[in-house]
Amino acid sequence: MYKYINILIVDDNCKTQNGLREILFEKGTNILISESHHEALEIVSKKKIGIIFLNIDSNTFQAQPYIKQIKEVSKVKNTYIISVTNDGYKGVKYVKGINEGAVDYITLPLTPNLIKAKVDVFKALYFKDLKINQLLQNIFPENVLSDLNDQGKFLPRRIENGVVLFTDFVHFSQKSKEIKPMELLRKLEYYFNFFEKIVQCYKLEKIKTIGDSYMVIGGVNDSYKNPAIRACLAAIEIKNLIIKEKLIAKATKKDYWDIRIGIHTGPLVAGIIGTNKISFDVWGDTVNIASRAEQASEENEITITKSIVDQIGNYFEIKERGNIEIKKRGGSIKMFFLNKIKPEYSLFNEGMSPNTDIRTLCSLPNFDFESMRTDILNKLKTLLPEELSYHNIEHSIDVEKTALHLSEIEGLDEEEIIILRTAILYHDSGFILDNEDNEKLAIQLAINNLPNYGFSNKQIKQITDIISITKKDSEAPKTLLEKIMLDADHDYLGREDYSFIAEKLRIELENFGKKMSDNQWIIFQLNYLENKHRFYTETAKNLRIQTKKENIKALKQKIKQ
Repeated sequence: MYKYINILIVDDNCKTQNGLREILFEKGTNILISESHHEALEIVSKKKIGIIFLNIDSNTFQAQPYIKQIKEVSKVKNTYIISVTNDGYKGVKYVKGINEGAVDYITLPLTPNLIKAKVDVFKALYFKDLKINQLLQNIFPENVLSDLNDQGKFLPRRIENGVVLFTDFVHFSQKSKEIKPMELLRKLEYYFNFFEKIVQCYKLEKIKTIGDSYMVIGGVNDSYKNPAIRACLAAIEIKNLIIKEKLIAKATKKDYWDIRIGIHTGPLVAGIIGTNKISFDVWGDTVNIASRAEQASEENEITITKSIVDQIGNYFEIKERGNIEIKKRGGSIKMFFLNKIKPEYSLFNEGMSPNTDIRTLCSLPNFDFESMRTDILNKLKTLLPEELSYHNIEHSIDVEKTALHLSEIEGLDEEEIIILRTAILYHDSGFILDNEDNEKLAIQLAINNLPNYGFSNKQIKQITDIISITKKDSEAPKTLLEKIMLDADHDYLGREDYSFIAEKLRIELENFGKKMSDNQWIIFQLNYLENKHRFYTETAKNLRIQTKKENIKALKQKIKQ
């Protein structure tokens, strides 16, 4: 998937709009138009806009305070504003004279080569900003980044009830001698990537890795409730992952790793340390005790302290261990084994996945999307007929990936994205049961399965409505989610890999008795691309229509040949 950028043109002059659109249009550029400054503010607050062309000659608003408003509501920290004016002196004034102002200006009439050159510069800066911000987000928690951006510093803070979780692998030093360095790194990366997904699911924060040790905190930088419960849920999921991997390794006679986990809660000091190479960290006795709990734990067990038990005891099954000495610090602390979630608080009474009650208690979404996703992908992978060379698991994953891409450009919120992804993952599941009327069967599967993962009736209705829109005889999509569903499902029609994917569809049709000659197949494709298919979101139109036209042209060339 190539890089993209949203460019917003704020101008009520149709001639200028169309001129700029024609100059700026190219792959990876999504062009948005707003004739109203109020509408433009709404767009900027919902979508990530990289560059804005703003008419500063308008009599309906004052440019200086309006530019400041754009900066305040923008979802992107560095939105590059280019003023459009008939007066070159006025343009210079807004670039050089206002702290919150534009970064550059263009004058009318439009000069295509100059505009393209300027846009190329700010595109490069925008993508560089994104890369830097992504790297910083991987290093610092969100509130630390916010303080650094706004104030240029992050002052040390004391947190009274921070939670610290440590993991490490049993006998790692010995194993590291027996494994080649690159293989060891790949194995660590494999596990740590899984840990990171789990940590993110429960809204915790990874602090660092030290060799084979993985350190996580909760309740320090987040606004979610009950960090101790969330840390325990994450620990159980990590433990179950390792046990599952161990069972597979034993069955296939491969090497496996065991894990120890320790959790404690108490006062912490959080801050940034370093001058040239800065890092975010936490300090205090709580860190030392959590580390000791992990060291004192046993193979594939989770050790928690009395402080944790006091906050989570109603929801988990635990077993007392007695007092454990704290090395260096001195003294001892009462510790326990954390076994599993109590049946009444787990999804299937199995003690592994939290149900809606415990998720709500922690301010987490009411549904367990990741468990649902794993379940439906496993079903698609194992149960879809082999004859489905097009409507297979690769297609579902490709549509999901495209939908995520479109969702980010369109500015969907977290719940909307999950609703959409769920519909996508289920939309071809009906093929498991029958090749005909598969959407109806997919809807029934969703209705039967999704309540098990905490989805509400309202959310399931949204999901099934989105699946329904993929039927051949369905009405035109009404909601943005429905439009993105259809555009993502047919995204390949406007991509360079169209012919490769179309050939998979041809093979699938042949597998089900619908064989066509080469000429019939070309006509079939042209009829669909020219007469039946359309893109619905402005984003898909901007990003895909040009290549779709090229694909149609290539098909027509084949007919001539």
